[in-house]
Amino acid sequence: MKKTLRERLDLHKVSRYAIAANAAQVFFAVGLALYALFGREFDLSGMAERLLICAMALVVVWGAFLDIRDARNARKIARQTEMLEEAYDQVEALNGTLRAQRHDFKNHMQVVFGLIEMGEYAEAQNYIERVYNDIQIVGNSLKTASPAVNALLAAKAADCAERGIAMETRIASPWQGLHVPGWEMCRVLGNLIDNAIDAMADPALPERRLVVETGEDLHAFTFRVFNTGTEIPEDRRAAIFERGYTTKGAGRGMGLSIVLEILEENGGVLHVESAPEGTAFEGRIPRTPPERP
Repeated sequence: MKKTLRERLDLHKVSRYAIAANAAQVFFAVGLALYALFGREFDLSGMAERLLICAMALVVVWGAFLDIRDARNARKIARQTEMLEEAYDQVEALNGTLRAQRHDFKNHMQVVFGLIEMGEYAEAQNYIERVYNDIQIVGNSLKTASPAVNALLAAKAADCAERGIAMETRIASPWQGLHVPGWEMCRVLGNLIDNAIDAMADPALPERRLVVETGEDLHAFTFRVFNTGTEIPEDRRAAIFERGYTTKGAGRGMGLSIVLEILEENGGVLHVESAPEGTAFEGRIPRTPPERP
């Protein structure tokens, strides 16, 4: 069963632990301060001193551990919030495209009807083909069980069309039952597609084609992103997954490391195959989600 962000990170429980840890630190710190000032009046034995100091050290370590864990959770929340914002923007863009197509449908019908009335059958056929291609770009993307992924694929298809890149979407599986949230899959596919587009930035390439495939088997959900861009040298294929590695300038090089991190958190794997004919990133996500600590 899918877990929401609220279920994964119980903020009330985290806050209670943090308050308890910090209160215990304050209590023992005050106790040590009082003993340092009035230690002779307390007349503690050597063993009692050692126990007090050890207890204080354990509480400090416990508090530090909770602070580190909370910082990691905060970073995770920030990353997932960013994914949600991106997915929301993509869904909004797709919604706008669908509204525009619905609004234009009546106008398209009137144009086709007018051309047929005037006997301009060839022109009517060309017009219908142009409209059909525009609708097909969106229709081919609305086949997965995730609205966010559908919106992403539609947005990337439109982006590729503007850049003169032929993008093909092959939805062999709707990913029904995929336990990875839609916004995380948007980050996975979005980064892989963006890298593929960057690899085909040179308009002099003999072919500029991008293929996105989804599938599944008895054990896992699968995906494949293929592009006909420049081959990745064999000695760099491992380094491209390292955080910060890039050939695109400062501030880049985070995409593939984030993709790998998301997949590994969900028990998935990713590998790359590259040849002069093109490069393919293939991933697998097990049907059964891994147990989370």
